[in-house]
Amino acid sequence: MTVRVPHALAAALCLGLGTADAARLTRPSLAVLAVALVLGAAFAGGQTQIVLVAAALACAGWWWGSVRLAALDRSILESRIGTAERALVEVTAPPRRSRFRLRAQARVLRFGALGLTEPVLLELPTGRAPPQGAVLSLVATVQPPHGPEHGFDERAWLRRKGVHVVLHAERWRVVGYRGGLGGFADRLRLRVERPLARGASGERRAVLEGIVLGDDQAVPKALRDRFRASGLYHLLAVSGQNVGLVAGGAIMLVWLLGVPRWLGQLVALAAIASYVLAVGPSPSVLRAGIVGALGSFAWLSARQRDRWHFLLLAAVVLLAWNPATLLEPGFQLSFAAVAAIFTLVGPVLRVLEGYPLPGRLAEVLAVSAVCGAVTAPVLWLQFHAIPLLTVPANALAAPAVAPLLSLALVAALLDPFAPGAATLLAGLAGWCAAYIALCARLVGGLPAAQITSGRAAMAVAGCGILTAAYAWRRWRVS
Repeated sequence: MTVRVPHALAAALCLGLGTADAARLTRPSLAVLAVALVLGAAFAGGQTQIVLVAAALACAGWWWGSVRLAALDRSILESRIGTAERALVEVTAPPRRSRFRLRAQARVLRFGALGLTEPVLLELPTGRAPPQGAVLSLVATVQPPHGPEHGFDERAWLRRKGVHVVLHAERWRVVGYRGGLGGFADRLRLRVERPLARGASGERRAVLEGIVLGDDQAVPKALRDRFRASGLYHLLAVSGQNVGLVAGGAIMLVWLLGVPRWLGQLVALAAIASYVLAVGPSPSVLRAGIVGALGSFAWLSARQRDRWHFLLLAAVVLLAWNPATLLEPGFQLSFAAVAAIFTLVGPVLRVLEGYPLPGRLAEVLAVSAVCGAVTAPVLWLQFHAIPLLTVPANALAAPAVAPLLSLALVAALLDPFAPGAATLLAGLAGWCAAYIALCARLVGGLPAAQITSGRAAMAVAGCGILTAAYAWRRWRVS
């Protein structure tokens, strides 16, 4: 496969941004070198020009990534650890509940007499939880995050997100709600949540919100463990399938109304943006949203669509905002899975052509197999566990995923005009969620559904390499 120039340049920029995670160079010398390389490329030609531009982008990405990481490492509150003041705090994500506390991502707007804007982890007592978007008044104590404990380093994990302190408070009160784009996102999320809450309850509602909004905090821990063991946990994190259904549904609705297709693409862009805002900025949904938006822009500008170029541009955007995102499991799993779908699903489908499998089932099996194989090393390095029954689990759950998403999103669309119909559709989506939970329980509860020992992982890796070598040889011969 020949490497195209746009792909090479975008990959060079990603390489530079990712290099900042290993070594930071904030001095302007890298930026100056990038400018010099661009000037040299202006007087060069052919392959030399491309190499010089790629090197310039790599240097520029390295410098920019270093600057961004240095900015994310700055904290005013870190020097005030151990102190307590009255604070004004804005909750920026749904609180997560544990046995002893509530924790939520938040932004400090005022700490004592100090005005600032700094992300923190807010820790509150159990009980009622503040809604996303609420502005809280509280007396908060600044505490450091926990260090390495039971294989998890909370301090390092939060630092990658630009969070350096934990604010602990025993009492709080809501004094307002955020406005602007964040407030608009909160209202969109509430519009999606409202019919789901009326149409389903308990475990069904928890799984439904996890699949539609990527919020699994209400899913019981035992069930979350079964989702992980079965290889279905990816369903509780919003993915490209969700965004694709949103965009496709918007285009189909416009088509049914007889509106020109160019307007349908604009509506799809608006629908993608609204869904991404409602769900929140996780790497998988941002990647899917950026790729979907670029596809619509390509159609509107009559340019050829290039999925690899779109994927690389999505990586550039995410890494330019925060280069430490490269170290997050969500980023690694999302991009590895999509790259596997682009490269390996086609050959696997050609191998399956000789078997009596329906087309849709063959596609599900191929996608599950290649994604499971490619993401297994990431899962082992990040979580020290590999699900072995991903393919049958996804084959069982797949028939319910698209109907669930379609029913839930249509319910959110109808709720302002026909709340009764929206509740009915959300109830049907809840039964789809119950079926998916049943699949997770059945498969995840089987003996050896996942492996957690190093020897078993090495044995599985060896079998996987041998199988891949055999499949590659057979594909090359055919």
